[in-house]
Amino acid sequence: MATTKNQSGCWYVEFTVCLIGLLLFPLPSQSSDPDPLQDFCIGDTKSALSVNGFPCKPAANVTSDDFFFDGLSKEGNMSNPFGSSVTSGNVLTFPGLNTLGISMNRVDIGPGGLNPPHSHPRASETGVVINGRILVGFITTGNVFYSKILTPGQMFVIPTGLVHFQMNVGEEKALIFTAFNSHLPGAAVVPTNLFASEPSVPDDVLTKAFQVEKTVIDEIKCKFGA
Repeated sequence: MATTKNQSGCWYVEFTVCLIGLLLFPLPSQSSDPDPLQDFCIGDTKSALSVNGFPCKPAANVTSDDFFFDGLSKEGNMSNPFGSSVTSGNVLTFPGLNTLGISMNRVDIGPGGLNPPHSHPRASETGVVINGRILVGFITTGNVFYSKILTPGQMFVIPTGLVHFQMNVGEEKALIFTAFNSHLPGAAVVPTNLFASEPSVPDDVLTKAFQVEKTVIDEIKCKFGA
């Protein structure tokens, strides 16, 4: 590469080197899971989870059944304090999703029931209401609350990692199917994380965080069996 000794030439050379560097080293991906490097990788869930999923099941042992899953076809058990049920279709229940960066959940919510405030640390979420009237809401990191009541056929999106919920505000059972851009999006459920963890969060932390007396914290923990 020919260069000149003046300042303009030096700047040109430096700029060219930087430009070549940007072209050679692509910007980091914004997708939740890395793209797979093979057609499929049926997860061997009996092995330990690695950085990018489970080891692949030997191709010679793969069958058609590995690519199909009926776990979302049945209504979940809603006989719990929240009156809701989440049935996961992720890599742990459907190994065919391994390394593909996608998964789905079935969410059943009884009348007045709630899929409690939670977040998915590794994925954005989108969902469509199949039955019922659902109040869907989420809170941004700027503490802004967005919400809307949705009916069958309407869709919503929750950005990665934000706390959100779905509540049945109708008079019949509600059903939602949700999808994620990760084969294992994870779920941090706020009330159970705070009041039913093992070992438990110190009472001093909770009383200070919620600005209440210890008796209030004890009562809440009791409801979660803690």
